[in-house]
Amino acid sequence: MRFQSAVRQAGLVVAIAALAVTAGCAKKDDGEVQASGVKLVEAGKLTVCTHLPYPPFQSKDASGKVTGFDVEIMDLVAKDLGVQQTIIDTPFEGIKSGQDLNTGKCDAAAAGMTITAERQKVMNFSDPYFDATQAMLVKTGKPYKSLDDLRGKKLGVQAATTGRDYARKFEAEKGLRLVEFEDLAAEQQAVANGQIEAAINDLPVWSEYLKKNPGGFQVAAEFDTGEQYGFSVKKDGNPELLKRINEALAKAKQDGTYDTIYEKWIGKRPSA
Repeated sequence: MRFQSAVRQAGLVVAIAALAVTAGCAKKDDGEVQASGVKLVEAGKLTVCTHLPYPPFQSKDASGKVTGFDVEIMDLVAKDLGVQQTIIDTPFEGIKSGQDLNTGKCDAAAAGMTITAERQKVMNFSDPYFDATQAMLVKTGKPYKSLDDLRGKKLGVQAATTGRDYARKFEAEKGLRLVEFEDLAAEQQAVANGQIEAAINDLPVWSEYLKKNPGGFQVAAEFDTGEQYGFSVKKDGNPELLKRINEALAKAKQDGTYDTIYEKWIGKRPSA
């Protein structure tokens, strides 16, 4: 009897432990509702996924701290919620697919990400917060002024981005040889060392690169694709957080904070 009782007790301990593990997993997936009414994956923190480096929107400074335009905007959201922003650097594919949000890796994504119909199927976007334009970078002195000039030449693109998608539309027509890079830094280096003749990415990214590398490179062409950036949250999974992000954006634009952050990281804001 004592043996059977011990077995039953051992089974009960295992069952309780299993329930605890299951509960822990559910807690991670479902998040925790804060005093603000917003559900967060970790109490006291607004966990934000991004992909580094992507200056001026997000990158590490000399001390290793992640800074940038997106970072400061999301800091406003965190402040409004009464929590601290925590940033997770993760591959862009996991962000744009919605996987990082769906698995509870982060509460929101802020990665200089264009709002597209395809991405809206797997995540919910905030109101647009930045108008983006694609551009082509070349070394100073190169003769390339348009995609037509790159027939048979290597053109760099960043994986999983709208810049890549734009270039693909003209790949066959203009005889482009597309070379795909996992991140911005690798794409920039490829232009610098002559591995590729030109590269496409967002204009503000190249503008920031030109500031840090004066004289060596130039933006040869701009492509007005009508893109707008948005922050994102889990698809239909965190409406209160999305509401608070939109409210923080609206408030920042109304009280001038947005313009201050824009001028700090991008430059003078174009008149509306």
